[in-house]
Amino acid sequence: MTSDNTGRNLDADVPVIDLSAAPGERAAWDRPKFVVYLWAIAELVFVTNAWQISSGLRVKVLRAFGADIGENVVFRPRTRVKFPWKLHIGDRSWIGEGVWFHNQDHIHIGSDVVVSQETMLTTGSHAHRRDMALITKPITIEDGAWVTSRCMVLGGVTIGRSALVGPMTVVNEDIAPNTVVGKAPTRKLGSRFPSSREGI
Repeated sequence: MTSDNTGRNLDADVPVIDLSAAPGERAAWDRPKFVVYLWAIAELVFVTNAWQISSGLRVKVLRAFGADIGENVVFRPRTRVKFPWKLHIGDRSWIGEGVWFHNQDHIHIGSDVVVSQETMLTTGSHAHRRDMALITKPITIEDGAWVTSRCMVLGGVTIGRSALVGPMTVVNEDIAPNTVVGKAPTRKLGSRFPSSREGI
C-alpha cells in the first residue's frame, strides 16, 4: 500500500478492471463449440503428446482440423496449436519440440522456416486500459527465417525472409530480411563470492 504523509491510501485511486465483465475469448474461436472441444482432445492425443509418434500423423491431424500445411513439414512432439484453422505453414519447414502457437489470429509461416524448441508465438493481447477485451493481430514469418529456441513472437510482427532470431528474444517489432537479432550480450554483473580484496 502506498500512502501520503496524512496516511491516505493513494492506491485506492488506481482503477481496477472487473474481469467478470470482460468480453470472452470465444470471439476468436471461429468454429462451433463442439469443434473447439474436439480439437482439444485431438491436440492432447496426437500433437501435444510427448511420445515420438510420427510427425506425418501430427500433420494429418492438424490438416483434418483446417490447418494449411505444405509438404515435408516436420512437426515435433509437445507442440501446442490453439486453433489449427488459423495456422498456415509452407513446404519443408521444421517446428521444434514444445513450440506453442497461441494463434487466436492467423499465423503465416513460409517455406524452409525453422521455429525451434519452446518458442511461443502469440497473436492475442487485451485492451488493458478499457475492459480487457481480446485484441488480436496476425504473425508472418517469411521463407527461410530461423526463430531459435525459447523466443516469444508477438502479434502484429513480420519476420523477414532468411532473418535469424537469437535464443530467448522477444520479437515485438518487424525484422528486416537477412537480419540477425537477439538479446543483449551476456555481461558480468559482479562476483557471487567477494574476493579478499573486495571485502565482505
